[in-house]
Amino acid sequence: MPGIEKKEFIEMFNRLYTPVRNFIYYQTGDKDLADDLAQDTFSKIWEKKETVRQETAKSLVYTIASNLCKNRFEHNKIVFEFASSFRQSEVSASPEFELEMKEFNERLKMAINQLNEKNRTVFLMNRIDGFTYNEIADNLGLSVKAIEKRMKNALDELKQQIDYKI
Repeated sequence: MPGIEKKEFIEMFNRLYTPVRNFIYYQTGDKDLADDLAQDTFSKIWEKKETVRQETAKSLVYTIASNLCKNRFEHNKIVFEFASSFRQSEVSASPEFELEMKEFNERLKMAINQLNEKNRTVFLMNRIDGFTYNEIADNLGLSVKAIEKRMKNALDELKQQIDYKI
């Protein structure tokens, strides 16, 4: 019989909540929003508990989290642009190094946001959450080769988009 029991749900929540929250945080840049969307993710899993299969539950969690992020992306983009206009006026009084770092971080965030969803997901799961390629493949239901290719594509895209100066 498909579905997950309350005990299985609690175990999954305890195991995946922090990595999912981090995954969302690095996509949105907002800790409070990350907490809210992580909670929404698990609420949706609970609502669908009768149809969720244990073997695909992890993948479903990340898919739901990613979809919730996409739904908020346009809103966050507008908020980010609005906040950036204020930050630029504050930065003008900062030392040159802080300005360069802030600009680099903004370019990096924008470059990561411009990655296609599949590459961005793999990149963040590996570089931010510290998952191995095998763990990412398991979570997303893909082969390790597919994960390697997505990571290579993500790194190539980031290198092209960021003018990295030493």
